[in-house]
Amino acid sequence: MIDIIPGIHTTGSALNAERIRQDAIAQNMANSMNSRGPDGKIYQRQKVIFENILMQQTGGGEGTLAGVAQNEIAVRVETDPKPPRMVPDPSDPGKMKEVPDINVQQEMVDLIISQRTYEANLAVAKSSKTMAMQTLGIGHRA
Repeated sequence: MIDIIPGIHTTGSALNAERIRQDAIAQNMANSMNSRGPDGKIYQRQKVIFENILMQQTGGGEGTLAGVAQNEIAVRVETDPKPPRMVPDPSDPGKMKEVPDINVQQEMVDLIISQRTYEANLAVAKSSKTMAMQTLGIGHRA
């Protein structure tokens, strides 16, 4: 089978990676002031690691080219090892409590960057679809 939109696999992989990144950022922001999680431990910030994997397609069947590279993005979510920070406890003046070491402003910046990256990849997918439709329409014009 002929792949008329060869870049759509990479774009789809990038869209999925950014979705996972946005989920991790949302969890970090939601838990930025939680002193304890359901397991009784301090919430640890989640960080997303992207890895570009270059996979070689094999085979030489109809419509495929042997040795054509396809980029895929692997995503790993890791726990940030930073220790918790101490903040004043509003319920008990003079006491301090431990909260996760999460900078909400930096998380918001990361969220905006992730959103813009997602939008850019979505634009690439739409452009690829438009080009494929125009390519299919070439034979119909007389």
